[in-house]
Amino acid sequence: MAMSLASSKGRRRGRGRARRPMSEINVTPFVDVMLVLLIIFMVTAPLLTAGVPIELPDSRANALPQEAQQVSLSIDSQGYVYIDDQQVAVCGLPAALESIPREGGGPDITLRADRSLDYGRVMAVMGELNRAGLNRISLVTNGGQSAAPVNSGSSDEE
Repeated sequence: MAMSLASSKGRRRGRGRARRPMSEINVTPFVDVMLVLLIIFMVTAPLLTAGVPIELPDSRANALPQEAQQVSLSIDSQGYVYIDDQQVAVCGLPAALESIPREGGGPDITLRADRSLDYGRVMAVMGELNRAGLNRISLVTNGGQSAAPVNSGSSDEE
């Protein structure tokens, strides 16, 4: 803030004098609102991917980059299949997979399956994906967990 030290004698201070317009814009409220929105979107964005509650298996693999054209296929602990958030009838999986729009090489399928499922059920769904021509499949796990290596090279049977 600047203060004028000059005497105000001889100057009229009243209604007749026009004020100069303020040439500065206060951006502090704008920045505050944008930071709040940024935090809200950072918190809610991971929750928008899939709404089917599944207990994923653990893995030590690194995460893959996200693609633009992506379809999430989930299998819950009872064996029900969901495409994104929509449950698919047991016999309706081939028709539902055929109705998925395909652009270019087709969408990337992210397969999320509950850890308590039978291996055969997951393989049956992957077989239907293959039959429908959807061969770009990513298996989703809880990345970064401390799962034991599958083949550590040591044997306890000596």
